Amino acid sequence: MTKTYLTLTEVKQYFEVEDDFLDLLETEEIICPECYGERQDKRFSPEDLENLRLAKILMQEMGVNLAGVEVILRLRQNMIEMRRQFDAILEDIAKLFRETIRGMGGEP
Repeated sequence: MTKTYLTLTEVKQYFEVEDDFLDLLETEEIICPECYGERQDKRFSPEDLENLRLAKILMQEMGVNLAGVEVILRLRQNMIEMRRQFDAILEDIAKLFRETIRGMGGEP
């Protein structure tokens, strides 16, 4: 699976945002674009793009301040990670259940 990165110009056009908004999000580490090439051009990962999308909605459409955006995005990331852990636990339980049934002579 390859990641798609967007350049600074592409991000500004697609999201209709100014440099100041991107600089603010970068300063607060809500987005962390990578630099590449001799000119050290910025490129934005899919994670950066999602955080930018959500930050723009929260701030411009819902009136959430920057500190609130940080909290919301951190809680969102924590929930995503907890969901991954929960799914892994459920898969382990299902595997154990299948093995137990198989050991009892039943079909999984």
